[in-house]
Amino acid sequence: MTQDEINQVEWSNDDNWTRLKWMGLYFSKKDSRAWVPKPYPILGWTVNLANPGGVLSLSSIIALLMLISGLVGYNLAP
Repeated sequence: MTQDEINQVEWSNDDNWTRLKWMGLYFSKKDSRAWVPKPYPILGWTVNLANPGGVLSLSSIIALLMLISGLVGYNLAP
């Protein structure tokens, strides 16, 4: 079985998704992808929270948003 096939099987497994599937929280150590499509394509993509690259990218996005909001708040302060 190739890694692409493993990724597809893991993505299709309902046990790897949170109970509220529309939220798109995904956990699979066997899936090599950091970003995966959500079960409902109109909702976009989500992070594989069992993949170190996925956790790193999500943490980076959150840190960047916090930095930007902090800089904006600092510049707007009297």
